[in-house]
Amino acid sequence: MSDSPAPLADPHIVFDAAQGRRDLVILGSTGSIGTQAVDLVLRNPDRFRVTALSAAGGRVALLAEQARRLRVRAVAVADRDKAPALREALRENYGAGEPLPEILAGPDAATELAASDCHTVLNGITGSIGLAPTLAALKAGRTLALANKESLIVGGPLVKALAAPGQIIPVDSEHAALFQALAAGERADVRKLVVTASGGPFRGRTRSELAGVTREQALAHPTWAMGPVITVNSATLVNKGLEVIEAHLLYDIPFDRIEVVVHPQSYVHSMVEFTDGSTLAQATPPDMRGPIAIGLGWPERVPDAAPAFDWRTASTWEFFPLDTEAFPSVGLARHVGALGGTAPAVFNAANEECVDAFLAGRLPFNGIMDTVTAVVAEHGTPATGTPLTVADVLEAETWARTRARELSAAATAEAHA
Repeated sequence: MSDSPAPLADPHIVFDAAQGRRDLVILGSTGSIGTQAVDLVLRNPDRFRVTALSAAGGRVALLAEQARRLRVRAVAVADRDKAPALREALRENYGAGEPLPEILAGPDAATELAASDCHTVLNGITGSIGLAPTLAALKAGRTLALANKESLIVGGPLVKALAAPGQIIPVDSEHAALFQALAAGERADVRKLVVTASGGPFRGRTRSELAGVTREQALAHPTWAMGPVITVNSATLVNKGLEVIEAHLLYDIPFDRIEVVVHPQSYVHSMVEFTDGSTLAQATPPDMRGPIAIGLGWPERVPDAAPAFDWRTASTWEFFPLDTEAFPSVGLARHVGALGGTAPAVFNAANEECVDAFLAGRLPFNGIMDTVTAVVAEHGTPATGTPLTVADVLEAETWARTRARELSAAATAEAHA
């Protein structure tokens, strides 16, 4: 066995395994991951019970409906101004005389719920704002089903300092696949991790052919239905770069032993190559309910959580090398991951700002990575020897967002000059 640090996500370790029904807190319940998790819970009431829900506040009617169907004790919205609308929506969903769940509101509401009494916290929040809830759940000793990759990216050392071995169960389809494949062997026998990418809607295009792609084209993902930010990240392959950093942090595998391969069908979600030459691949039709079920139920599997293949039907599975010239995001992610410190936070924050600018029509598609690259270069090499703090992350993010907006505005002005 290897004497290197234990992986954060280790299928051989079951942290605080529970017998019977598990109490869950779902953060980001009205988003893509959250709504599918709610569906899974409603179909498996003997296995799971949701005690609390949180959402940003943009879909209070859906949040209220979820609260009623799940009979939760507490509901939270990040936008404090949406609390009155949430209360009214809850009154409309609950019967006369029925007690309403407790309502929490404000930017710290999800963090408070993450530390509440439960077995597992599913963090399905999008963006680096998920860091505080991730840290709160870990500090409280909860099992963390992690779909919010950004919190691990920007706060890697902070997360690793708090997490017990095996306390994190990854929910990303790629990392859930690696998690399951790694269960088949010992860590010392792992040669490499192979992370698959669909290639997004622009697979096969050159950099010059990407110059004029539109918002609508970037949001038309060929195999997955996701939120707009993650969908654009999949089109630029920034999402895959973030997943490389995440795999490194979750499994303590060096960057030079983590590969990315393009697999358009999205059937094989990732692979583990062992030292004897064998490769184990985890494969299902593209459906996030399978990875969510792993996150909520491990080490037990949830029957019929997601569709299975019909092996009687002929199909073709293809694999291609990554075009690093057209899609430089993976290489840049490896670079910032190796730098460590606040560099990943700068990369992620600059990208979030640039994606917003692209979706608003203020930045061309290729301008996303051009601007992120420039911001990362200006940030430079992080100072070494000083422990990372949450304040460091927030300061770096604020600087990166401001600088990304400045560079995006300058590029737009130049284009219209």
